[in-house]
Amino acid sequence: MKKFLFGVLIFALTGFVFAGGQGGGSSAGGVTISFMGWEASPLETEAVRNGIAAFEKVNPGIKVTYTPTSGDYFTKLLSSIASNSPPDVFFCGSEMYQTLIGRGVLLDITDRFNAQFPLDDFIDSSRTIMQVDGKVYGISSCSVSPIIYYNKDIFDKYNEPYPSADPNKVWTIDEFRAVAKRLTRDGIYGCYGLETNGAMIFAQVTSGGGAPFSADGYTTTYNSPQVKRVLQTIKAIRVEDKSMPAASTLENVGMNAAQMLQTGKVAMLLDGSWALQQLSTLGFPVGIAPIPSYGRPITTGQAHLHSIAKATRHPEEAWKFIQFLSGMEYQGQLSKEGLWLPNRKSLWADGPAGIDGWYDDARLGPYYRQMRPYLRDVVTCPQALVKAIVCMDIIAEEQDKYFKDDENIDVILANIQRRCDNELRAIR
Repeated sequence: MKKFLFGVLIFALTGFVFAGGQGGGSSAGGVTISFMGWEASPLETEAVRNGIAAFEKVNPGIKVTYTPTSGDYFTKLLSSIASNSPPDVFFCGSEMYQTLIGRGVLLDITDRFNAQFPLDDFIDSSRTIMQVDGKVYGISSCSVSPIIYYNKDIFDKYNEPYPSADPNKVWTIDEFRAVAKRLTRDGIYGCYGLETNGAMIFAQVTSGGGAPFSADGYTTTYNSPQVKRVLQTIKAIRVEDKSMPAASTLENVGMNAAQMLQTGKVAMLLDGSWALQQLSTLGFPVGIAPIPSYGRPITTGQAHLHSIAKATRHPEEAWKFIQFLSGMEYQGQLSKEGLWLPNRKSLWADGPAGIDGWYDDARLGPYYRQMRPYLRDVVTCPQALVKAIVCMDIIAEEQDKYFKDDENIDVILANIQRRCDNELRAIR
């Protein structure tokens, strides 16, 4: 946290656009552009490198050097921008997008984008994220959403019916809670993941009618009865029902969440749709279903964007690259592997040019086909619309006080409102 805020401070103090980036260069063989992203998993990094190789094959005059970054990705990105050495192209987290737009460090690609892409073909959530005040500064990479994964063997062992993948038959939170309690036995936890990341919590808050921010994004609305109910329910599942382990439990047993599900330590895992890439390789029967509903049976959607630094010396080559990253050869392959979900309406449509062109039944099973309207018509995740990324840190920090340190929920909600409003007021 301190490292990230220090990076933001550096960026704030040097918040101007430099004349010439140093991310890429030229050589006798053509142009080299630099590309920076985060390393979420070895499988994802391998998939990105495979995509770069495919791009270079059809664009022999352009070489891409990729830097997968672990740890404080955004701090490192901001530091590279502040030191006049930004990557030409980079992953721009959806929660970072509007902050970087406000700082004027992203290349405006509106005209290039409109000449090549039909905006209306992007699903609503991706379109809402990309377009800010009528301008486009990055192309949405894909869509990812919080969902439920479950170990079929555990459900079978205890004669528990599987959750339905039908969007019209989504479990209520009370139904989910009851199943999790029944499956908490013999050293098994019923579920895990309700409180582990902001996107998952925001999806539950949105389902329950709450929202972190006002429509214009400059006021905090997190201190509400709707949000309070969701946070209290999440904590009750762990503390009162004892159906969900704390994150420290995973650290103590030396397993990640996917391995906990695989080995039968938990019956259900709530995680992002990207987790299927790993889960599908672990050799156990995994099912997929919508997250439980707090009133409105929905999930949220967002994903990082591929953006170009305004300071790049190679805007045309960088544009060719992010065009490729948005195409079927790249996005379609990563969707087939279970890492991503398509962000185009046309790719969700029937037929070989649509869902049949990327859907791998052996890996994805029948679930995404059954959940198609649920995953296509997602609500934009609130984290993708935040005006100041520091608000995400504030919310996470205060919620940890409630979930881990037993701070009074009314106190933490008041703290979130006060601290976030101060930050938003400063940039308005």
